[in-house]
Amino acid sequence: MWQAACAESAVKVRWYWGGGYAMSLFTPQGWIRTITLGYLTNTTCWLLGAAMPNIRKLDPTTSPMHHLGAELRRYREAAGLTQDQLGGKVYCTGSLIGQYETAKKIPTNRFTMQLDDVLNTGGALLRLLEMALRFGVPLELKDHSELEAEATQKFVFEMAVVHGLLQTPDYARAVLGVLRKDMVESRLEQRLSRQKILNGERPPLLWAVLGEGVLCQEIGGRDVMRAQLAHLLSFRDHPHVHIQILPFTAGAHAGFSGAFSLLRFKNSPDLAYDETYRAGYMSADPEYVGDLSLRYAHLQAAALSVVDSADLIAHVMEERYGTQS
Repeated sequence: MWQAACAESAVKVRWYWGGGYAMSLFTPQGWIRTITLGYLTNTTCWLLGAAMPNIRKLDPTTSPMHHLGAELRRYREAAGLTQDQLGGKVYCTGSLIGQYETAKKIPTNRFTMQLDDVLNTGGALLRLLEMALRFGVPLELKDHSELEAEATQKFVFEMAVVHGLLQTPDYARAVLGVLRKDMVESRLEQRLSRQKILNGERPPLLWAVLGEGVLCQEIGGRDVMRAQLAHLLSFRDHPHVHIQILPFTAGAHAGFSGAFSLLRFKNSPDLAYDETYRAGYMSADPEYVGDLSLRYAHLQAAALSVVDSADLIAHVMEERYGTQS
């Protein structure tokens, strides 16, 4: 973030890498009001008699998605439209147009085609979107927990541990404390906070395929595992959560490369999140999303049904962890 004070102390402007700025107004009475806005052209603005510095434009060379946003803005301005006016023509808010222009959100193919039609671009924006989706998701969009909360459907595969959205506090504490015990509680709080989406006003559909080894890997002790498996069973009749177990007898399967998840949204392209040892890779590339979607379909087909999965969970819970210590 860059920050600069104007000629008078009444105004302060902050602008950010990737576009966007915020103005803080300091009145003689001492109160402060901050207004967050979209990015401006490199012109000099005046407020309360103070000259504002030039606001940095979105840099189209930063990423293909930034290039798309910059081009959308250029076409809009060439058409003489404000963000609100363009939004009115494509049935959305001006704020959403601003988020697309600053690469804060990814438009869908259908919506981009509407923009091309209204702005008479000859399909230029759709071509840019298709190119941009073949690259990784911009840094601004890589907060997985935020995207998780916005998704309408989430499909996850885990072979080693219970997925974070389905973990009990004690199980999560045992998993998180393996290497960094000093950060367990703060990370646990974040993980449990993520789980609130399952009981929100508009919970997403969560479909989880877990390897049978997840049930047998004793994490945190017998009591912790029994409580964890009981927690999985509590979702047996949940309208939005479905759990399948991939049994050992499935043999070779499509998930040997590791854990991954798929996120689906109402007004944005699907995202694929492929987890690795040190980090995760998120992509909206249709080819990449399609590949993981096919893998997930194979895993679902090889897994036990939801009902049979619940029976297996109950069996393992009693056989391996039945006697509480």
